Amino acid sequence: MKRLITILPRLIPAAAVIALLAFVPLNTATADAVSSLRGPLALEKEKSPPPVYKLKLDQEKFDRNFKTQPPLIPHKVAKYKINLKANRCVKCHGKANYKEEEAPMIGVSHYQDKNGKEGKKINMGRYFCTQCHVAQADAKPLVANTFKGTK
Repeated sequence: MKRLITILPRLIPAAAVIALLAFVPLNTATADAVSSLRGPLALEKEKSPPPVYKLKLDQEKFDRNFKTQPPLIPHKVAKYKINLKANRCVKCHGKANYKEEEAPMIGVSHYQDKNGKEGKKINMGRYFCTQCHVAQADAKPLVANTFKGTK
C-alpha cells in the first residue's frame, strides 16, 4: 500500500497529459498536401548499375594521399574470413609469418593498446582489417576534386 501511495503522485501528471492528448484533433495529411524535399521534380528513370572495376593486382602500389592513410591491399580479399575466431590476414602479415610469406608485417601500432603499450596480440580495435584497408582498384573518382596528396 505504501508503494502505491508513493507512485501515485508520479502517475497523475502522466495520466493527465495522456488524457489531454486524446482530445487534441490530429491533422491527417492528404496525398496532395504532402511534398517532397526535391520539390516538383519527378523521379529519374532507373539507370543501369555502375560498372564493377577490376582490382589492380600485381602492379605498383598506389601512392598514399596523406601520411596516415592505411595502405591499400594489392590482392583479392573477397573470400577472406575475418571474424572473432579467425583472421586470414594475420596468417601472412602477422609477426610470426610475415618473413616466410614475404609480406609486409602488420604495423606495430596495431599491437598497441589504448595506452601505447605493445602486446603480443593484435588490438581488437584494429583486428578487422577491411574496415580501414581496401583492395586497390583502377577506378575513376566518383566526383571531381582538386585534392593533392602527399608525395
